[in-house]
Amino acid sequence: MPGRTKTPSDVLAFAKDNGVEMVDLKFMDFVGQWQHLGVPIRELKEGTFEDGLGFDGSSIRGWQPINASDMLVIPDAATAEIDPFYTNCKTLSLLCDIADPITREGYSRDPRYVARKAEAYLKQSGIADTAFFGPEAEFFIFDDVRFDQTPNAAFYAVDSEEGVWNTGRSEGGPNLGHRPRHKEGYFPVPPIDSLSELRHVMVQTLEGVGIEVEREHHEVATAGQAEVNYRFSSLLDAADTLMWFKYIVKNVARLNGRTVTFMPKPLHGDNGSGMHCHQSLWKDGKPLFAGDRYAGLSETALHYIGGILKHTPALCALTNPTTNSYRRLVPGFEAPVNLAYSGRNRSAAIRVPVADSSPKAKRIEFRVPDPTCNGYLAFAAMLMAGLDGIENRIDPGEALDKDIYGLSPEELADVPSAPGSLEEALNALKADHAFLLKGDVFTEDVVHSWVDYKMTHEVNYIRTRPTPSEFFLYYNI
Repeated sequence: MPGRTKTPSDVLAFAKDNGVEMVDLKFMDFVGQWQHLGVPIRELKEGTFEDGLGFDGSSIRGWQPINASDMLVIPDAATAEIDPFYTNCKTLSLLCDIADPITREGYSRDPRYVARKAEAYLKQSGIADTAFFGPEAEFFIFDDVRFDQTPNAAFYAVDSEEGVWNTGRSEGGPNLGHRPRHKEGYFPVPPIDSLSELRHVMVQTLEGVGIEVEREHHEVATAGQAEVNYRFSSLLDAADTLMWFKYIVKNVARLNGRTVTFMPKPLHGDNGSGMHCHQSLWKDGKPLFAGDRYAGLSETALHYIGGILKHTPALCALTNPTTNSYRRLVPGFEAPVNLAYSGRNRSAAIRVPVADSSPKAKRIEFRVPDPTCNGYLAFAAMLMAGLDGIENRIDPGEALDKDIYGLSPEELADVPSAPGSLEEALNALKADHAFLLKGDVFTEDVVHSWVDYKMTHEVNYIRTRPTPSEFFLYYNI
């Protein structure tokens, strides 16, 4: 995002010039959701950017115990933007880092601190000085959503005027029938695409906070699946921008009487939402992934791919971190579960885009992740896996240029697959995380806390609950 050179004094002057009355301090929790607190503008002083403000770290998921709860939230002056959703009170938004109030050091479980350390490790490695990430976070726009979970009942229901299963919800008006059929949502014009103008408002709002949007469109699934692509940026910037992106998309939808979800698989039988991650390494202003090897890649890029593919089972615990993630990662559908790489081939876990022949555009696209991930942790983990591939010269093997979904079982036998469940991915992370510990980017505490939180609060929670589908299948057995 532009404006990264702002200093504390710049921010205070900016706030005064824009009539700011309140400051919204945003920070990332361990699991991947923005948290915030507000203070009057008079409380924001130059010293605040160094001293921070205290808060209760024990009330944040996966963080401090109650006997060591005090933490500091420290605003990053470079991230100052006017929040577009506070219309009655001019509000300045600042993204924040978390620090220990005694040592004043960054908090190891602060995802933004992990991303900072990953960028520092990249520079220390001498391999490159910048890692660029361009995530494509798909999402669904629904008109209505209802869900509940009690000891004796569970249900969910979503509705959309675009859904081929539209329930007739028309707010008293006519039901006009124009809607995309299953798997035919990719690019029809209005009236079939009824959400084009809403996406345009999302684009305008994103650009208003400095996010440079490249394109927007309806995605493949029925019922309002959408994609808005914005320009790539360096790792920390990309993770910050992903959070702004989710925040803006959800709030624009809400202001227009609709709701957005980034769940990978909210609908049965239709395409799910992924978050394909374009990535490349640069050094001294020069791209390192362009070369004369396969698909115009360099040896460095191929080794980076080798590291990603080798560590994908462990990466999935961070890039696909929900039980719902594995409703999308199912063999036989369009999700890239087969761990191979290819030029142009969207059925491979890693694709090498070839539309632009410029060396500056040479990159790889890791297609496994989904938008439920914590971008700070996921981007850092992908970078560490790729660097491990470069450092250890990991051979990615031969490219697979066939349609993987058309291969016979015999041909697929030697192609490894992504994990089939969150539990499988977490077990892979437990067994394979040494590459994350280099440079103290991740710590043993972060890895073990992540696995423990996910197992306790998600895997075991789902494992012990009957589902509506089980009643459908087994009630009369």
